[in-house]
Amino acid sequence: MTENRKDIRALSLAQLTEWVIEQGQPKYRAKQLYEGLWNQYVNNFQQITNIPKPLSNLLDQHFVINFTKESLRQVSKDGTVKFVFEMHDGATVEGVLIPTPNRMTACVSSQVGCSLDCKFCATGYLKRVRNLAAYEIFDQVVMIDRVAKELYNLKLSNIVYMGMGEPLLNYTNVIESVRKITDPNILGMSAKRITISTSGIAKMIEKLADEDLKNHLALSLHSANNEKRSSIMPINDSNNLEMLSAAMQYWYRKTGTRPTLEYCVIEDTNESEQEAMELIQFAKQFPCKINLIEYNPISNANFVSAKNSKIDAFATLLESHNLVVNVRRSRGKDIDAACGQLAGKND
Repeated sequence: MTENRKDIRALSLAQLTEWVIEQGQPKYRAKQLYEGLWNQYVNNFQQITNIPKPLSNLLDQHFVINFTKESLRQVSKDGTVKFVFEMHDGATVEGVLIPTPNRMTACVSSQVGCSLDCKFCATGYLKRVRNLAAYEIFDQVVMIDRVAKELYNLKLSNIVYMGMGEPLLNYTNVIESVRKITDPNILGMSAKRITISTSGIAKMIEKLADEDLKNHLALSLHSANNEKRSSIMPINDSNNLEMLSAAMQYWYRKTGTRPTLEYCVIEDTNESEQEAMELIQFAKQFPCKINLIEYNPISNANFVSAKNSKIDAFATLLESHNLVVNVRRSRGKDIDAACGQLAGKND
């Protein structure tokens, strides 16, 4: 019966090989099947073109392919595209395609909902329903890539794990999805084009550094004051700035890659000169880059973005202390696709 069949993309190549041999099939069929599943992006076994029909029928008896579908697409006036993706069980997440003249970036989700309760983020007001499987993250990338080619005649150049959920609280599946995306026999993207963003799970940052994946890391910081950061990001109670500094230093020692500090500049919250000096003090503890981000309002909170002039002054002060700073202007605000606005809408 269907409910007793396991999703085949949850199996590794070694597990597939073992199953194929148990069925009396030649061992090489496992590699054909594996590459067909991950390269042909099919939703049933009959669509896999490089395996014989008797094997397709056998697979139908034992497995399913739980595929992801696009249930909604919105295009911003600035060209940003927001997607609602529906999983096999009806759960939904959002993803975003961010086009610029030089790159096509996919922003993907890692969890249905989120458990971290960040006060300025729409996803933080949702309950965490479940983790996404590796193939559900992978599917987002494939589908966004298709749209990038369809609308802009360009393939994806970058992937950021900055959508719904905390990637490092879905560690195993996130890492497996990166391995699939970078596998030269599957998507073959460079890990150096992938950024995993975290709200700050210190021990998992260190674990990620030990993976030697060559990916980039971004820390959603938003305040370099423990009391202030805890008030807007409760995760700071268990992963404070001292712990995060140590984790960032470990990351740099292990990978040689500067992490990025993400900092939404919010009016009357974290944009004073004192808070800039606290950020400078934190950032001086390890090599890093800083992205200053316009805050994007959400209906659940009363925060507003600092004025552009104040953001620019904040950046100038940081730069005067020899820090590398980029000011990121929001994309896709008119369709709630900007940073912090993803809320799993499907209506």
